[in-house]
Amino acid sequence: MRFFEEKRREVMVHIEKFMLEKIHEYLKPIDTIWQPSDFLPDSSRDSFFTEIKELQESAAGLSYDLIAVLIGDTITEEALPTYESWLTMVEGVSDSEEGGWMKWTRHWTGEENRHGDLLNKYLYLSGRVDMRMMEISTQYLISDGFDIGTGHDPYRNFIYTSFQELATNVSHRRVASQAKKYGDPLLSKMCGVIASDEARHAKAYKYFIEKIFEVDPSEAMIAFEDMMRKKIVMPAHFLREVGLKVGQTFGHFTDAAQRLGIYTAIDYVDILKELLTDWHIESITGLDEAGEKARDYVVNLPARLLRVAERMKNPMLEYKFTWING
Repeated sequence: MRFFEEKRREVMVHIEKFMLEKIHEYLKPIDTIWQPSDFLPDSSRDSFFTEIKELQESAAGLSYDLIAVLIGDTITEEALPTYESWLTMVEGVSDSEEGGWMKWTRHWTGEENRHGDLLNKYLYLSGRVDMRMMEISTQYLISDGFDIGTGHDPYRNFIYTSFQELATNVSHRRVASQAKKYGDPLLSKMCGVIASDEARHAKAYKYFIEKIFEVDPSEAMIAFEDMMRKKIVMPAHFLREVGLKVGQTFGHFTDAAQRLGIYTAIDYVDILKELLTDWHIESITGLDEAGEKARDYVVNLPARLLRVAERMKNPMLEYKFTWING
């Protein structure tokens, strides 16, 4: 075990220099990147209450399922303290507080933090949401922990974040499209810029894994297989409301997303296909026997998952969330 940990640390040191070369491409300068206040009514202006009224009129037209998905996305984004603490425990990240990987983790967290901040304020101003119920769910999600099957392994963690950032890009992009359809251009614009952030972050984590495949292909492939066998669970997998057990709300949240086509089983397969292509999985050389078996599994997985996804029926069960007024 110690040998593998040391090898992981050596690989993290090796790819750190590539990360630092690209960090300004994957993360934007703090002074110039968008902030939540750029999109929200300004309380210092005389037009503040008029702008809130306009915001509420637009939000009133959003469907029940769309509000539910937006709340679930917001709670997930607001659980950032959990994700940051999880990343700092990854092998090779927290070896030095001033090291490159800690710099990446802090700056990535800072960019992500804006997402929950913006969406929370929008939902508060919209008048559609029981904020106390939503805030309880957020605290639950942070307090209940974040076991996603990666342990402290950087390979598994970066495979997870590659997948997860692509998934959140899809979700926010689709919410933006739905908001525009329902006549809420402000929400559409907000979710659009969040989706753009997620796309940049996905590009970064995919690049990190690409560099890992170059120096440790077999172990990286085995890690990829392991994560796909376990299935990539969303951070909201542990979502719950008052009086419910851990994870009991997640199924209702995903049902709403599936009904709207915001994030579906087909999207899961499409993301896996994208990773197989971007990491050049089929053409990687230097694999040992275990690595080859792992490659066979992940290459054949999309076809298997697609057959399952195509047989899935669109969920029709309606559920009343404690988060939503009325």
